[in-house]
Amino acid sequence: MRFDVLTLFPEVVENYFDASIMKRAKDAGVFVVNTVNPRDFTLDKHKKVDDTPYGGGAGMVLAPQPYVDAYDSIKKLENSVTVMLSPQGKPLDENLVCDLSKYNQIIMLCGHYEGFDERIREIINPVEISIGDFVLTGGELPALCLIDAVSRKIDGTLGKIESADNDSFSNGLLEYPQYTKPRDFRGYKVPEVLLNGNHKEIAQYRLEQQIERTKQRRPDLYERYLSKD
Repeated sequence: MRFDVLTLFPEVVENYFDASIMKRAKDAGVFVVNTVNPRDFTLDKHKKVDDTPYGGGAGMVLAPQPYVDAYDSIKKLENSVTVMLSPQGKPLDENLVCDLSKYNQIIMLCGHYEGFDERIREIINPVEISIGDFVLTGGELPALCLIDAVSRKIDGTLGKIESADNDSFSNGLLEYPQYTKPRDFRGYKVPEVLLNGNHKEIAQYRLEQQIERTKQRRPDLYERYLSKD
C-alpha cells in the first residue's frame, strides 16, 4: 500500500510515523508514506499557494496551479484512488475504510485556510471524505486518521491481522469490555466467565456485551444492527 499526501506541512504527516505500531509497519515496508508539498510547484516567486477569493469574503483560497501540478507529479499506480479531505465529504466509517484498503495507492489532498479553488475539484475529481461534522485548521489530521484506519486492515501492520477483527464497528457493534491482570483491582473484579476457559461461553458473553454496550451508547448503530437480522 502506498499513501501519497499533498500537504503544505509535510513534517506534520511524517512525524506521526516515527513511533509505535505505525513506525514498525512503515519500517517493515508494509506501507509507504510519501509527502508532496504544493509549495514546491508554485510559479509564484514568493512561493504563495493561495490568494484572495473572487467575489470577496474573509480568508484565502488555495490556488489551482500549485495543487494540480503537484498532483500531476505523482506517479499513479493502476489500482489507485484520490481523496480530498473535506467537511463536505462522505463520512469516514468502517465500511469506507474497508473499501479503501482494497486499493494499492491512496492519494490525499489536505486543505487549509478557506479551502480549495473549485477548479481543483473539477480537474482532479477526487472522492471527498470527512471525519466528522466539524472544521479543522487543515486536512493533515483527517489524512492521518484515514491512513491509520486503513493501514490496520493491511496484513503486517498489527501483530496479527485478527487483532482488528473485534474492533468497534467491525461487525456493526461497539467492542466488548477488555480486562487484564490483576483479577481484582480495588474491588472491581474480572467477570468469572472470562476465567473459566470455555471459549464458547466467552464468545457468547462478549457478543452480549457488544450488543448491550452498542444499545446504550450508540442507539443508531444498534438499530442498524437489528435491521440486518
